[in-house]
Amino acid sequence: MRSLVLGMVLFLSGCVAASEERRRDYNQDGVYLFERGDFPAARQCFQAAQSLAPEDAALFYNIGQCYDRSGDAARAERNYRECLQRAPDHAECRHALNALLVRTGQRDQAAREVEGWLVRQPRLAAAYAEDAWLAAEAGDLPRAQARLHQALELDPHDPRALVELARVYESLNRPDRALALYERVLERDPRQTEVARRVNLLRSQGAGKPLPD
Repeated sequence: MRSLVLGMVLFLSGCVAASEERRRDYNQDGVYLFERGDFPAARQCFQAAQSLAPEDAALFYNIGQCYDRSGDAARAERNYRECLQRAPDHAECRHALNALLVRTGQRDQAAREVEGWLVRQPRLAAAYAEDAWLAAEAGDLPRAQARLHQALELDPHDPRALVELARVYESLNRPDRALALYERVLERDPRQTEVARRVNLLRSQGAGKPLPD
């Protein structure tokens, strides 16, 4: 009997491993299709992965992104909120939701979302970076810059804070400082394709090492 139970455990372990591998394959296929702009096909892949891992917060975010890029704001928001119910500090999803709210004329709601996040997580750099993004969107660059410095005091390597501060410096016509910050992000994560694009663009425009103030 003991060998039978052991055999059953090994069988179930094998099933779990196979299911996890299938979920990973579906997700990777979805990412591949998403990067190539085929959002409906990418969503189908993410939904197939979700059928194997229905509580995976990241999959709700991925599906929301597909709906967002396809112009279905209602379903995008629904999936973003499902993601945040499971992972309240999912920074990319927080930003995607707030960007959608701003884009659809609900800026006040986005501000409340950010304020609530800051109250709940007063030591989280990503929350300050999100508040900075909202300020920069409204043209308040001094507030954005101050918030980003707060974020980087909490976490000097937070990628979102570094990217947002780089964007502020671009708006302030300081491409040298922006370039240095983008390069810091790429040093830690070379897969940031949009950041790499900004680096290449700034270099092509002659940006170099930061100049002293």
